[in-house]
This record gives sequence, structure tokens and C-alpha cells, in this order.
Amino acid sequence: MMMKNNFASFSKKLEPFYGSPSKRSLSTLFSYLLFRSNIFFVQLSYFLTLSLVGYLALSVFTKPRTSSSTHPFIPNELDLFFTSVSAATVSSMSTIEMEVLSNSQLIILTILMLLGGEAFISMLGIQIERSKFPKHQNTDTTITVNDMKNSKSILEQIELYSISHSCPEKDEYSNNLFDIHNNNESLKNNSVRYLGYVVLGYLILVHLVGSALLSSYISLFSSAREVLNTKGIKTQTFSVFTIVSTFANCGFVPTNENVIVFKRNSGLLLILISQILLGNTLYPVCLRLIIWSLGKITKRREFGYLLRNCKEIGYDHLLSSVQSTLLALTVFGFILVQLILFCSLEWNSEAMDGMTFYQKFVAALFQVVNSRHAGESVVDISTISSAILVLFVVMMYLPPYTSFFPINYKDHQKKVSSDDNNTSTGHGRKTLLLECFIVSPLSYLSIFVILISITERKNMKNDPLNFNVLNVIIEVVSAYGNVGFSTGYSCKRRLQQEGDCTDRYYGFSGKWSSEGKFILIIVMFFGRLKKFSFKGGKAWKLS
Repeated sequence: MMMKNNFASFSKKLEPFYGSPSKRSLSTLFSYLLFRSNIFFVQLSYFLTLSLVGYLALSVFTKPRTSSSTHPFIPNELDLFFTSVSAATVSSMSTIEMEVLSNSQLIILTILMLLGGEAFISMLGIQIERSKFPKHQNTDTTITVNDMKNSKSILEQIELYSISHSCPEKDEYSNNLFDIHNNNESLKNNSVRYLGYVVLGYLILVHLVGSALLSSYISLFSSAREVLNTKGIKTQTFSVFTIVSTFANCGFVPTNENVIVFKRNSGLLLILISQILLGNTLYPVCLRLIIWSLGKITKRREFGYLLRNCKEIGYDHLLSSVQSTLLALTVFGFILVQLILFCSLEWNSEAMDGMTFYQKFVAALFQVVNSRHAGESVVDISTISSAILVLFVVMMYLPPYTSFFPINYKDHQKKVSSDDNNTSTGHGRKTLLLECFIVSPLSYLSIFVILISITERKNMKNDPLNFNVLNVIIEVVSAYGNVGFSTGYSCKRRLQQEGDCTDRYYGFSGKWSSEGKFILIIVMFFGRLKKFSFKGGKAWKLS
């Protein structure tokens, strides 16, 4: 919001240089599009740079773990870049086995997942906004009509001042308004600063507590400890890597089998479930509860200001009390529906054999929670019934903060009516020009599925059980949702058994052509920046 105001004031200073009303209109449209585009290109540049740096670190400065005979596979350059993009965009799409990676490469992926996580990037956004605040409040500031309308305290002061002074002096009157305005701005700036501290503390606390709990669990339970000892994975590396990955909702796990080898370790699964919810769908709810608690304890005005002025703060993850409540209800509602269907169809499946009632319930809960953007698997996804797979596709497509918000319906209708009026006057035409040429996310996904079906058409003809359209859709939607679910590839499902075929523990895309992998890389970037395309496709009228 502050960037927008600064840009608007800069444009106003350039008004004398505009030659005509038509030029002014074009410049206004250009300024708006430029401002909106800058946000997108800054984030795109960030993820591209992070992915390239990660690729160089994985390829040049570190080497895979190939000394053991159990890890003969050496990943190629495209697979390393694919893995770097997958970690930076927290997608966890895999084209290599995780146990091929050395300890140093696992540390690099940990850093990529941390820097690519939504909570961390949002904290960077807060720090950038803070850097734009003036060190000393400027008293030579013009108060606009909007400022006065948005500030109840200023209006009240004007009313009291006019009652007590029938003919106030101009300078005294203006100075009074300036002081009130500056106090308001100072409170807002301090509130944003406190918000930055809260988010940073939240990140540090959740990661430290999660890593300590996971490490302690592995030390106490020999079944989990023996898995890591057998695979040659350090306990501390596994704990930090898995907690960072789970909180960022990436879904990478240092073991080839993901979490399937820990499906009987219910305590470990419960720790990871909490990390998934704290880092994604319930992050706004937890953030609001923390700010509310700090406000009650410290009695600081800044925390109250944050709770009352969510929109003015401009932090997307800080929601109102009503929105937070509806979001929490929606999240648990989705989990309940999935859990009922999953238990109904998969309770006696082969994947659940040998597990107690409690272990089955926790494993089922873990699996359905992961369908909302985390992507860790406690069962083989390819063995799940088609009905659940379709439900998972829907869950992966939905944005993390999807909620049933019926009270917003009337406001939405008013906004649509207002947009139509603006379009008729020419104002909306300038602001929506670019959006008219952006199609909906579903249209983009359809295009990606078609392109991959073209690049993999030979495999789809020769190996139809593995390369079927449903598996391709699951892989594409999983990459778009930055989830990481994959049906994998099985040599047993091949119709033609001639030739060498070795089952490996990586995603279905690991068997794709180079062109198909490159398209999926684009899908992962597109999915990480999907918030810029939510309003696309509104120019199309389906009737």
C-alpha cells in the first residue's frame, strides 16, 4: 500500500510533462500495469535466482552419494535443476531418489525449502515494507480526504475542535491535524514492526520445537532410529530437513520411500501433521491467536491495531476474526470429509495390512492432511482407489486459504456491479485491460496436460497403464498446487515386459522425457505464483 502511494505521488509530480488528456490516460494505465507487474516479476526473479543458485550448489560444489553400491544412480544436470526448482518452489516433485543425495546436498535443499517457504517470504515482505518507513515522522504531509475518512480519530478531533473554536487559526488547526495524522502513521509503522517480530519468532519457535520433538522421538523409539541407521542418514540432518520441508509444505523426506517406512510410528506422524497445519492452511489462524495473546499479556496498542486493521496492514496472511474462524472450520471440514471417504474405501486395503486400529487412523489422517499442499505419503498413491485420487486432485487444486464465506456474497455482488459501472465510465477499462487477456488457472492446467500428453505420446501408446491421462493430470495438478503427490512408476504395470526395467523411488515425472520435465518445471513456477492468476478468465462469459 505504501509502495502504491509513493508511486502515485511520483506520477503526480510528472503531470506537468504530460501533453494531453489522452497521454495522461495512457501514462496512468502504464503506471498501473507497471506497478502490478513489478510485484510478479520480483517474485519470479527471486524463485528463478534461488533455483539457479541451488542447482549450481547441487551440481558444482557438492557431489551425490555414489560410493555405496546401493546408490549406483548418478542424476543428470536436468534432474538436479528439476530438484532445485522443486525445493525452491516447495513442490517436492521428484525425478531422483532422495537417498542418492549426500548429506551436504540435503543441507542445500533444506536451505532452498526454507527460503522458498511462504511464511519466510512473507516475513521478507514485512522487512522490505519496514525499510520504507521514514526514520522521523514528516510533519509536512498533506492530509487527503481519504486519510480523513479512514481515520475515526481525526474526524472526532475535527468535530471537537470546531465546537470549542468558532474561528480557529489556520496554522493551529493544520498543526493539530498533522499531529493526529502523524500519530496514526507512527502507530501503524510500529504495528508493522511488531508484526515482523511476531512472524520471525513464530518461524524460529516452530522450527526449533519441531526439530527437537522429532529428534527426541527418533532417539526414544528404536524402530524409527533403525530405519535411519540402515539408510546411513544422520538423525539431526533428518530431523531438521523433514521439519523445514513439512512446515514449508514441500513434502521432501530424505528417505526413498518418503514416510511409508514410518507408517507405524504414529507419534512421528502426529508431529508432522502439526507442522503441516502450522505452516500452511492454519497459519493465519495461529498468527491471529498469537497476536491476540500478546496483546492481552503486554497491553501494547500495536497488537490491538493489528487485529483491528488487517486490510490496512496489507499482510495477506493476517485475516480478520470472522475470516480466520471460517478458514479453520473449512480446513477441518475438508479433513473430515476426506478422512471419512479414505477410511471407508482404504481401511482394509493392502497398504494398511499389519497395522493396529490406532495406527490406521493416524496414517489415514496423515494422508488426507497432506492432500492440501504438503504431499508427504504414508501409502503408495498408485494403489489408492480412483475416487480418492479424484478427491485429492480437487484438494490439491484449491488455494491454501480456501474458505466457505457466505457473508461475503452480497459484498461480492456490489463489487461486481461497481466494476460494471466503472467499465462503462472508462475507469475499469484501464485497470482491467491486461486481465482480459489472462485465462483461468483451469485453462492453463488443461494446456499443460495437453502439451505433456504430446511430449509423452509414445510412452502413452506403449505403456498405457503407467502413462495414462489420470496419472498425468495428478502429476500436473500436484506440481501446480506445489504438493508433490505422485503415482510413481511401476515396472509390473508394463504391458511389454521385454528389456531392463528397475523400479526406483521417485515420482512419475522421473520417467518422462526431457521436454516433459521442462514443462513440469514451468508448471511448478506457475503454481508458486498462482495468486497472480486467480482473477483470470473473467472476460469469458459462459452461457
